[in-house]
Amino acid sequence: MKNLRFGRYDYAAFLAFFVYSSGTVVLPLALVDIAADLGFPLEAGGMTAGGALHLIRTLAIVGAMLLCGFIAGRAGKRRTMGASLLLLAVGLTLCAISPAYIILLLALLLAGAGEGVIEGLATPFVHDLHPEEPGRYINFTHAFWSVGIVVTVLAGGTMLAAGISWRVVMIAAAATALLAALFLLLPARPGRGYPEHPEPLHWKTVAGQARAIMRMPRFWLFFAAMFLAGGGEFCLTYWSASYLQLNLGASVLAAGAGLACFAGGMVVGRSGWAFVIAQHHLRRLVLFSALAGTAVTLLLPRVEDPIWFLVILFAAGICTAPFWPSIQSHCTGRLPAADKTMLLIMLSCAGIPGCGFFTWLMGFVANRYGLRAALYLVPACYIAIAAIMAVDRFKTPRRPSCT
Repeated sequence: MKNLRFGRYDYAAFLAFFVYSSGTVVLPLALVDIAADLGFPLEAGGMTAGGALHLIRTLAIVGAMLLCGFIAGRAGKRRTMGASLLLLAVGLTLCAISPAYIILLLALLLAGAGEGVIEGLATPFVHDLHPEEPGRYINFTHAFWSVGIVVTVLAGGTMLAAGISWRVVMIAAAATALLAALFLLLPARPGRGYPEHPEPLHWKTVAGQARAIMRMPRFWLFFAAMFLAGGGEFCLTYWSASYLQLNLGASVLAAGAGLACFAGGMVVGRSGWAFVIAQHHLRRLVLFSALAGTAVTLLLPRVEDPIWFLVILFAAGICTAPFWPSIQSHCTGRLPAADKTMLLIMLSCAGIPGCGFFTWLMGFVANRYGLRAALYLVPACYIAIAAIMAVDRFKTPRRPSCT
């Protein structure tokens, strides 16, 4: 197996994932403080409103993803991603100065539009750089989503614990997004440009690619898997800090450590598998990770000690790590006739709604039965992913190139 080799645009993708996750995780990290500041305290029935913040953001993300293939077809992936990072920086800045809940919602729509383009294009951006072994490089690049979470929750949690306003933390995330945009938009050296499509694509060509994919029955199997993968992952990303504070009596700093443990497990899982996993073993990786993740996350509602909760979150992160990048990369092998860029965008269009829907659903269930009961949504997602991957295996003859 060849060693991983990275160039300038790999590092640009690493930074894009870093700032995307940083901007996303600031909200759940500071949610208790934001809710108290803007008048919807979580402990007084505001959990549905808290979950709705990410649901609204999700609408913007999905809308941007649906359009980003057309935009990138005309302007190219590199410039489109750079512009989206600028939009994310503006949205986060507006979030930081929001005086009321409704203004925060509108600012999140703007930030979500920038995030949607990054989500839709970052994976095909890396795929085009390394078409020979995309699964390894995509897993490694996606690890920087979790690196961004770890750094943000540790630094942001320390700031919040020291009494620094959540608004300052938001501004810091916005500044990082601006830096990433400038890095990505710098002119390339002669002969070292990004491998864009040689000619701009007409919108009818892009729409035809999407229609062709939607006619493939197997696509919808992976679409469902991505929906569940997004739900399971983001339920823990969004609500674990609040659970530690409200159910286990942890401090803001300890709550940030909880998010860091989950994200740290994902860093270990994604970067580790990138070095050892072969492309044709991705299905097995997802299947067995889903089964292990089901067993691990069933323990979370039963734990009363915050330290053990952190340990289990770390293990859950390792199990969760392969889902998003490996399902996407495995699907490109199952559907070789599909356009890779459009296929990866459309799969993300399943994962992101899964994040938003299950985040909202967890808040909805928590308002009625408590956050402890709502945690069982996570293993429910994972066992369903395992079932889907088993169906994928038994409905298709075994082929060494795409098992």
